[in-house]
Amino acid sequence: MQNYSANSLALRSSLILSGILILIFLLLSLIPDVNSAWMFLYLSIPVFFILSFFLLRFIVFRFIYSRIRLIYKTIRSIKEDDQTKRQKFNTQTDLLKQVDEDVAQWVEKNRKEILQWKHMAQYRKEFVGNVSHELKTPIFNIQGYTLTLLEGGLEDKRINQKYLSKIEKNINRMISIVEDLEAITKLEYNQLKLRWEATDPVALIHDVIENLEDKAAKKGISLQLNQHYDKNRKVQVDPEFIRQVLTNLIINGINYGRENGFVKVEMFDMDENLLIEVTDNGIGIEKEDIPRIFERFYRVDKSRSTKSGGTGLGLAIVKHIIEAHKQTLNVRSTPGVGTTVAFTLKKTK
Repeated sequence: MQNYSANSLALRSSLILSGILILIFLLLSLIPDVNSAWMFLYLSIPVFFILSFFLLRFIVFRFIYSRIRLIYKTIRSIKEDDQTKRQKFNTQTDLLKQVDEDVAQWVEKNRKEILQWKHMAQYRKEFVGNVSHELKTPIFNIQGYTLTLLEGGLEDKRINQKYLSKIEKNINRMISIVEDLEAITKLEYNQLKLRWEATDPVALIHDVIENLEDKAAKKGISLQLNQHYDKNRKVQVDPEFIRQVLTNLIINGINYGRENGFVKVEMFDMDENLLIEVTDNGIGIEKEDIPRIFERFYRVDKSRSTKSGGTGLGLAIVKHIIEAHKQTLNVRSTPGVGTTVAFTLKKTK
């Protein structure tokens, strides 16, 4: 293939040069008073073609292909792994074509890797910044309350109980952030094993709603359960993890819902799966924000990051738990109307 490519390139070049020479001779033959000596020149064209072919072939092979072959070897040694390197190098390969293909593949591969590294670097930067931001608020609060107590507030019964209570609240917030981070890390690396049980989803949802009624009542939000099927259904899940999913989604609906609004849980029978939807009539989510809401610490409304009282990790945990169950999760939302987060669970046979 290598010799063929050199021959092909030399042949095309010789044909082009010979064609140019013939054209020149034709033009000269149109000039008056041209004698028969031009016939000799016409007969010399084949000789010129043969000589130019071999000369160009030598130049192409000696000065171009030999260098391309070295470049190709270098590209091959960088691109391929040790096992492939041990394979015999095929000297008959079409070097021009192969170099073009290898360079294109190498560029595309490295472009994707560079973009991936840039994305990961940006993600790490945002993650560290978000962790620092989330921990900074409770740390500064604890510091302020502690200094107040040390400067005399500890002796004042009207202050000490109040500030000690606030310190405990901020410590609990820090513990919550650390525990959620630990849970996400374990879920990502499959370090948490699911304890599968046939579970009644209705009883589980009722239990979660009952535990969150007081929190919802403070904003006048009603919690509802609508069951769109008649027969009793059970799902094969880890009940504690699914409890956490439901708790996180309902709390999210309460935190970002309208006062005197609602958070509604609905269930639909879907062949082998059960579809569970958690809907609120809150502020909603812009279309461009929806793909990012399951990222760690990502908040649609940055100004409410501390007011909501969450860690910013709730939806990220939800995503990992549902994926650990090998089920699907999706979001529908309209700004100013509300949000629905839906996920499936596998039914027991």
